[in-house]
Amino acid sequence: MSPLVKIRSERDQMSAVERRIADFILENAQLLRDYSSQQLANALGISQSSVVKFTQKLGFKGYPDLKYSVGEAIARADNGDATHVATKAAEAHDESGVGSLWRRKSEAEEETRLINTPDTLQAVADAMATAGAKGKVFMIGLGDDDIYARSFALRLSLLGIPTVHNFDAARMAASVSAAGAGDVLLVFSEHGNHPALCKIGRFFRERRGRLITVTRHTSNPLRALADIALLVSAHDDRPYIQPVLYQSALQHLLDGVFVQLCEGDEQRHVQLLSNLERVQQMLDP
Repeated sequence: MSPLVKIRSERDQMSAVERRIADFILENAQLLRDYSSQQLANALGISQSSVVKFTQKLGFKGYPDLKYSVGEAIARADNGDATHVATKAAEAHDESGVGSLWRRKSEAEEETRLINTPDTLQAVADAMATAGAKGKVFMIGLGDDDIYARSFALRLSLLGIPTVHNFDAARMAASVSAAGAGDVLLVFSEHGNHPALCKIGRFFRERRGRLITVTRHTSNPLRALADIALLVSAHDDRPYIQPVLYQSALQHLLDGVFVQLCEGDEQRHVQLLSNLERVQQMLDP
């Protein structure tokens, strides 16, 4: 993984001081070779030990190791990385508008992909497939999170996987009282700290169901309860851009799970095609 991608993907879990270091490196990667750890500390008004601890927390032996790794990544990009070239072209074309937004969305999707390993996505798909064969998939999201819960519940239904979708915490609490071993509860909660959702998650696990959470890549109470945690990395200092990045990265993540479900079983694939055809017949005049 590129050190710059790693820094971006871990940013949401960093302390305030660590985020200042991360932002400086991301914004001045080309100039990092000219900075010693002490000069970087002086530029940010922090201690040199904070810089060293930051690099070690990322898995590097020390600051020189990080600086060398960043320099190598930049050199590789400058020597023909097509994605990097395309990104630079987009930035030059429209850094302040649509071009910049495309770049930030691509970065958020890449970071989210890297922190959710293929094994994690496969585990989620397997859990839902098992629930579809022997039980149900319960799904809830409150507020804006319900948009994704509702959409994903429909997709699972098209695959022939029984779903129970609710956007009301009290109704979901009543629904999960009928849950059992093998059932899955998928909870969408961007910040993962809604008390009612945490209570439902605990109750569901008491029923021996499997809890899958979808939250930001931060430490939060809901994620701590999960059997499997799907994580979204999307950060921007502009309050009107950050939700856009989150939504884009989340949709990309869910698309990956859906594709694995589609391609993992021929019967589900046939069921999907049949249901899509039936829906189209209903919509035709």
